[in-house]
Amino acid sequence: MNCFRAGTLGLLLLAVAGCSSVYRNHGYVPSDSDLEGIVVGVSTRESVAEQIGRPSVAGVLGGGGWYYVQSRWRHFGMNEPREVDRQLVAITFDRNGVVENVERFTLTDGRVVPISRRVTDSNIKGVSFIRQLLGNIGNIRAGDILGNN
Repeated sequence: MNCFRAGTLGLLLLAVAGCSSVYRNHGYVPSDSDLEGIVVGVSTRESVAEQIGRPSVAGVLGGGGWYYVQSRWRHFGMNEPREVDRQLVAITFDRNGVVENVERFTLTDGRVVPISRRVTDSNIKGVSFIRQLLGNIGNIRAGDILGNN
């Protein structure tokens, strides 16, 4: 009987452990303390690369910006993995390769939310690309596809 109880307890512990959440991080986003060393209007591509490294994503039009992207996924039991957090840091450069803008964005409830922004002028470049990159996740409803409002 003791062997039966031990086996049942072992199976119960295994089932509970199998239903615990596992979180996985993908990508890299520099911390705010790392970004403090980047001075808008002074730092160059080379100094940014030395300080925080080169990104895995760069702007497609003329190499105007560098984009650092990090996602956090939650794996729970047999359910499909779900993205619980996404952060993006966008560093844009002018034609001479000098930092023009540093922005941090996050994805909250399918909407792009700017967290911090340092710019030299009021013209924010690259926002449309970022909004396209992050903004469409979770915005499609069945009524939109079928034409029902």
